[in-house]
Amino acid sequence: MSAIIKFRPGFSILPFDAPLGAEVIGLDVGAPLDDDFAALHQAHLDHHVLVFRDQHISPRQQVRFSRRFGPLQIHVLRQFQLASDAEVLIISNIREQGRPIGLGDAGHYWHSDLSYKAVPSLGSMLHAQQLPRDGGDTLFANQHTAWERLPDDLRAAVRETRAEHSYLAKYAELQKRSPWRPNLTQAQIDEVAPAIHPVVRTHPETGRLALFVSEHFTTRILDVSAQRSEQVLQALFDHSTRDALVYRHRWQPGDLVFWVNRSVTHLAGGCPPDQRRMLYRTTIEGDAPF
Repeated sequence: MSAIIKFRPGFSILPFDAPLGAEVIGLDVGAPLDDDFAALHQAHLDHHVLVFRDQHISPRQQVRFSRRFGPLQIHVLRQFQLASDAEVLIISNIREQGRPIGLGDAGHYWHSDLSYKAVPSLGSMLHAQQLPRDGGDTLFANQHTAWERLPDDLRAAVRETRAEHSYLAKYAELQKRSPWRPNLTQAQIDEVAPAIHPVVRTHPETGRLALFVSEHFTTRILDVSAQRSEQVLQALFDHSTRDALVYRHRWQPGDLVFWVNRSVTHLAGGCPPDQRRMLYRTTIEGDAPF
């Protein structure tokens, strides 16, 4: 068991016995956090996934807390915005009057949120609203450690390369299997034009290197043959999501989870379709990877 890190009476960080992640103890994120924010910011740099238990906050409070880390980004599927707070994306398998109220297949493949944008996400926050009895876990893989443990030949092959990321890479495939992927307008397609990013990115605050590819959005490595690109990407996908790199989050009522998209990829574990699941997501803008 990792040692608890105390900052003041009632506020501490408990790192998980896992490749990443920590629980934040004693903070109500709906309250002012001026005196504690520097420690909280350092914890997110150190642990990449922070879990705040038993948070009884409104969507507006979630938006306000998320903005402490930067401007918020709006997802292209605006029909799944929360009506009262456009910055909140509804992640849900629930249907009302036969229509989905949220994005029910979010996280079906390993990915980093909004890596398909020219300016991807710094991080995301997900707040539990309704949880299924069975399943519904979220898995997070440490991409700093993935880079550090990459075999030398693969490391040499990708260190100076760039790759294309596209929101549409798996869209048609997902659309065939679920009701949560509507047809996109031309304006929406234009909004998610493919972006080019380094395969290995540098964290702008810590300087640590991390792999920055995912099976959901990364389509090809530039300046190599299609065959070579596919071969290398598959090797990276397999390596970067090994069990030894993964923390599995088992949701509890009131959980708020904050993860760093610069440092991790994540995957939704899925749940039975007849069990209701709903979470609210906010997404914080980051910087152009380098």
